[in-house]
Amino acid sequence: MSNCIKKTYAPLLMDVITVPSPDCYFREPGESWQQYSERRFELMEATLARYANEVCAVIVEPLVQCAGGMRMYAPIYLERLRAACDRYQVHLIADEIAVGFGRTGTLFACEQASIRPDFMCLSKGLTGGYLPLAAVLTTDAVYQAFYDDYNKLTAFLHSHSYTGNTLACRAALATLELFAQTDVIQQNRSLALTMREVVKRFEQHPNIAEVRQTGLIVALELVKNKHTKEPFPWQERRGVKIYRYALSQGVLIRPLGNIIYFMPPYVINAAELEFLADVTWRSIEHALTD
Repeated sequence: MSNCIKKTYAPLLMDVITVPSPDCYFREPGESWQQYSERRFELMEATLARYANEVCAVIVEPLVQCAGGMRMYAPIYLERLRAACDRYQVHLIADEIAVGFGRTGTLFACEQASIRPDFMCLSKGLTGGYLPLAAVLTTDAVYQAFYDDYNKLTAFLHSHSYTGNTLACRAALATLELFAQTDVIQQNRSLALTMREVVKRFEQHPNIAEVRQTGLIVALELVKNKHTKEPFPWQERRGVKIYRYALSQGVLIRPLGNIIYFMPPYVINAAELEFLADVTWRSIEHALTD
């Protein structure tokens, strides 16, 4: 599906170098997430070695590739990537729009690899989802590269009409105040443990090939054959059937094709998580009846 989307928008996109994902779903039996992520980094290393002289930056979504199907990998990949970007003098851009602000168990996902990117893209959780606002953080070295006398014309003269919208910024400040006043991260870690318990049943489901989790993100891989991981044909739109049935039961989920995922709000409680899992189970059973 993602290739179809890329093809649709191809005329509007830049040509980029794409490196195969470290998606641990495809690891070998008995292979750990860390082992697979390290092995897959060899492809990134080879790509950087070949194209370092023409690549300005590597863009990565830390720990979880969300829109790509909630694909997850180990922090060691980010450690190796940071070191390689330094070695080849290539910038590292971390897209933390979906995984930032406590979603993965730390304030930012990059923290789990003890790295700092050259650019960090933020949004969504920045305002608690109440108003649209985005920000890009960078290093002082990058800032100084554009800070100079006006007559040298090195300034980064770029902005948007709604940059710094005051109402959206106030919502962001309120969100940051909540992080400062309450232990959101620890609360999320506790919720993540509850999520792990309520989704355990799916590991035994004959059409769920994998239950994977990073913090407050859980993904269920719906397949036609659990042992071979053969997926259902995307044309059958099983995910839509799951969505419609769950909605009729009072639960709003939005599968990515055949990937059912949970990214609940931080205010959810244990009883609601149990209800979410129960409705999801029944929704899957409903979607498999024809």
